[in-house]
Amino acid sequence: MPHHIVITKTGNRRCTALTRCNVDWVCTEPKLTRLDRVFARLDREPERPAHIDVPRMTPHRVVLFAAALAFYGAIVWAVVVTSWLVRLDWQVMFFRPYQQWAEIHAFVDYYVVLGQRGPTAVMVAAWLGWRSWRQHTLRPLLALGVSLLLLNVTVGAAKLGMGRLGPHYATEIGSNEMWLGGDIFPSGHTANAVVTWGILAYLASTPRARRWLSALSAVTSLGVGMSTVYLGTHWLSDVVLGWTAGLLILLALPWFEPLIARAETWLLDLRDRWRERRAAGAAVPVTPVEAPVRLPARPTAVEEEVAARETGLPSRSPRAPVYLAPGPHTARAERAPGTPTGSRRPPHTERTTRGATSTARPVTGG
Repeated sequence: MPHHIVITKTGNRRCTALTRCNVDWVCTEPKLTRLDRVFARLDREPERPAHIDVPRMTPHRVVLFAAALAFYGAIVWAVVVTSWLVRLDWQVMFFRPYQQWAEIHAFVDYYVVLGQRGPTAVMVAAWLGWRSWRQHTLRPLLALGVSLLLLNVTVGAAKLGMGRLGPHYATEIGSNEMWLGGDIFPSGHTANAVVTWGILAYLASTPRARRWLSALSAVTSLGVGMSTVYLGTHWLSDVVLGWTAGLLILLALPWFEPLIARAETWLLDLRDRWRERRAAGAAVPVTPVEAPVRLPARPTAVEEEVAARETGLPSRSPRAPVYLAPGPHTARAERAPGTPTGSRRPPHTERTTRGATSTARPVTGG
């Protein structure tokens, strides 16, 4: 018995109809590509994770923080006493890497931008802002803000406090160039690269993503630090101290998690109150306006007089027109003059009073 195949599409399924009695429908699911899965994930409604893994200040992290802080102090001491580290700085400076490998100079000029605070903060804030919107939480943006604030305070204070000059402004060969008004120790580019790219690993939602992002941020910050040494803008010891300063900030962030949580709760409550107040203002009921009560018309003077004749009652006294002011009407002669000096008319000496005999001599012809 021949069979006929009819192919129809229902949603994402492709079904084949057979006429044999033993087979009704054969449905197969199409294979989704990686791009289809990405768009399907983006089209989902935003939802807040039930549990967000917040790093805690464990004993292991405390030991790492203490070791990094001790290493930070050792680097500063080695530079202050003009030890072998300062001699290594001068040797690298005299080597002039930007002349030895001049062909990569243009690439390094662009790569070092990954350590500048402005561009990197904008890029990372855009990504974390999207995550905050998808997860309905402000923690990523608040953690970035706290880390950048700690970076500016700690690294900026160290720069201004030690005042070290850079290689291009060195005054004496072999000197540590400390307390001479500079601002390069530690390296701000390197510390910013460690913190800005390392915050992505700190906020990762899975251990696997945290490991990969940690390795990526370490390589990026290492490249930024060596780029500054290549360009001659920093000593090698500046870069080492910048790495340590950025690592200290990332290790200390769990101590600020309670503050971040309180700030997030306050901001979300403020947003909810603003929405409720806006909704209440939009839902104010409109009070209907009542029609005015019409009073009966007052009878006219003629109607009052006719009614008085019919009833035999005295009629009311006629009222003064509404356009006249109340009170007794004064005669023209009793009114005050228009000006303080008398009448507004100019004086006429030849005018006589009406009815009086004129004393002027008549003019006669003759």
